[in-house]
Amino acid sequence: MKAVILDAASLGPDVDLTAIREQVDTLEVHQTSTTAQSRERLAGAEIAIVNKVVLDGATLEALPELRLICVLATGTNNIDMATAERLGVPVRNVTAYGTASVAQHTLMMILALANRLPLYQRDVATGRWNQSPFFCLMDHGTLQLEGKHLVIVGQGELGRRVAALAEAFGMRVSFAARPGNEAGDSRPGIAELAPEADVISLHCPLTEATRHLIGADLLASLKPGALLVNCARGGIIDEEAALEALRGGRLGGLGVDVLPVEPPRDGHPLLDALGEPLNLIVTPHNAWITPEARQRIVALTGDNLRRWKAQRDGA
Repeated sequence: MKAVILDAASLGPDVDLTAIREQVDTLEVHQTSTTAQSRERLAGAEIAIVNKVVLDGATLEALPELRLICVLATGTNNIDMATAERLGVPVRNVTAYGTASVAQHTLMMILALANRLPLYQRDVATGRWNQSPFFCLMDHGTLQLEGKHLVIVGQGELGRRVAALAEAFGMRVSFAARPGNEAGDSRPGIAELAPEADVISLHCPLTEATRHLIGADLLASLKPGALLVNCARGGIIDEEAALEALRGGRLGGLGVDVLPVEPPRDGHPLLDALGEPLNLIVTPHNAWITPEARQRIVALTGDNLRRWKAQRDGA
């Protein structure tokens, strides 16, 4: 049984692939691949293992020996799922591998924004501390998290982990109703909770119901100084509206780990704004990258292979 990994580099150079190798007869590893290269590299393989390489319908049609697709991530939007289903090729993804890593990153952003770290680091770098008439700088009012209200969109494993960490700081946590299903949810919606929030953290998928969930109207309803963090998917907030609110002082801080297009080869207004004196953090979609989380992806993929073989063999 031959398996091919198309984009191993996306897991980093320090990941041990043993858990996958143990489940196949032959493992061919490519560091990066394009969709065009995938057709040739997957020829004769029963298993495709892929993170972000697009496997479109034409590619899948050209691979009659393919029996399984393992995705090294939660999202499967890079796979033509309809064609895979029609061809009888199951697609197995991995979930909850980076809960601790992403939750930690989320709290890092909340803490840094609450303490106005981007602004104070800028002041130190430009020599303003050296020129202070007394021992410290206090031009940017900070936010003590204890007793403050955190509103989380997304009550899955990740949202619950962030809530637990926030509660350790003495925060009060509310979960918003599932976007698009507010009528069938007993919890208040984000529009109702937003005016009460000191911090909003997003941990929901990008869907039609969540696209620009945090837009200009909702941003206008926030209390002055509220913080907004997005470690979910780009596009859940209207980034340009959020930047305008930040520049106008209506938003106290903005932290994002995701953008609508990644990598942002054509740039993005938030990247341009990093040179301005704003309480703004942009990280390169790396909330998930602790070594433990990346190694967990390999272990879970090995589990997927083991279960698929058992089903195939009728065990």
